[in-house]
Amino acid sequence: MIVCVCNAIREDELREVARDGASCPVTAYASLDCEPLCGCCLDYAQEVIDDEHAAAAKQKSSRVVISFPRAA
Repeated sequence: MIVCVCNAIREDELREVARDGASCPVTAYASLDCEPLCGCCLDYAQEVIDDEHAAAAKQKSSRVVISFPRAA
């Protein structure tokens, strides 16, 4: 799905740069060698970035480490 028509930025591209550390659309677009033009996409782009960060946080918190005492 296209997130930004002006820069032809796809959702999968935005999710990838979010996973690489981008926390806002301006930073994400810069990492794709673009910048916001009309600005109509910024709210949705932020939702996509936030969603990707939430998914990563959920994945990290769902890991369970179980340790058992060593047998003597």
